[in-house]
Amino acid sequence: MILIDSNIPMYLVGGDHPNRALARDAVQRLAVDGEVRVTDAEVLQEILHRYLSIHRADAVDPAMRVLLNLVREVFPIEREDVMLAAEIARGARLSARDAIHVAVMRRRGITRILSFDRGLDAVEGIDRLPR
Repeated sequence: MILIDSNIPMYLVGGDHPNRALARDAVQRLAVDGEVRVTDAEVLQEILHRYLSIHRADAVDPAMRVLLNLVREVFPIEREDVMLAAEIARGARLSARDAIHVAVMRRRGITRILSFDRGLDAVEGIDRLPR
């Protein structure tokens, strides 16, 4: 099982960028391998926040559709996730959003994330793809 981060669908629907091909190739490999792909509700919020903050409301639906077509399940953010994220953030240099992802992953037994966020490389027990 692998968690899909917000930057993956955003690169897939965005303009020309070197990470677009990397994201496409990584998603295709996961599909061929039959990897179960999941995400969390914070990822949807990140997509919404980013596109609205740059006045690109038109990009929200395409990015969310891509994400929702990629994943089997969207995990909710629960109280325990937020409390665990606070603990994780005290011990690591992560954004609040990444701490939430890591907390959800730990609580759900997920050890891999598809993300271009290199800050996740410093988190013990988490394997970030692509590298």
